[in-house]
Amino acid sequence: MTTPLNDAAKQTFKLAAERRLRIATAESCTGGMVAMALTDIAGASDIVERGFVTYSNKAKTDMLGVSERLISSEGAVAASVAAAMAEGALTRSEADIAVAITGIAGPGGSTEHKPVGLVFIAAAMKNGRVDAQEFRFGNIGRGAVRERSAIEALNMMSRLMQESETA
Repeated sequence: MTTPLNDAAKQTFKLAAERRLRIATAESCTGGMVAMALTDIAGASDIVERGFVTYSNKAKTDMLGVSERLISSEGAVAASVAAAMAEGALTRSEADIAVAITGIAGPGGSTEHKPVGLVFIAAAMKNGRVDAQEFRFGNIGRGAVRERSAIEALNMMSRLMQESETA
């Protein structure tokens, strides 16, 4: 059975394989869902370099080198933190492209300014290109927020690979 997550993973996988690029993931609220979708595909060991599940702030600083000061000032759910996570995944791996996800899947953890369904996703490439975006999925349920986040992360990597080819 094909799903939107499987389809997005296959597209990203295909583009990375054609360009001979290796992928790293840095996931918080998705808990490894992007890495799982990619490694479900045969031949993943040629494409997926590694995945970081950095659910806690300490994991983000220890494993990815995200500044404690940045997390203190912006909060863990911020575009700047997602970008730092993606860049950290690149520098702490042998990947060519990395994606990072941080957000509030719910049902708890929200504030007035950071509601359930707020997710920041960033993709970064070794060539210096970084794209960070905000998504507001709404309070659609924890599983749905996580799945939509993983799909958008895969789509963002695909777009960045395609744009880098034409730039």
